[in-house]
Amino acid sequence: MDLITEIKERAQAPTPPFFQVLKRLGLLIAAIGLGVLTAPGELPEILMTYAGHAVTAGTILVSICQLTVDESRLEEKLLNSVK
Repeated sequence: MDLITEIKERAQAPTPPFFQVLKRLGLLIAAIGLGVLTAPGELPEILMTYAGHAVTAGTILVSICQLTVDESRLEEKLLNSVK
């Protein structure tokens, strides 16, 4: 199977509840980091560095969680679509 097709199918498949919570946490971390990076005024360089790391970590966490598949819900979805 084509790699792009596999990634697309995994991204559209149901996500387990635990990873849905982690995905929201990743979005929150990335949003806070982005808020600090775009804040007006002068901020310490160390804070800007940590904010950049937070955006990166949050984005990676969201990406990994989105590609995690709940196999049982996926099977139910496939069985319901066949009927």
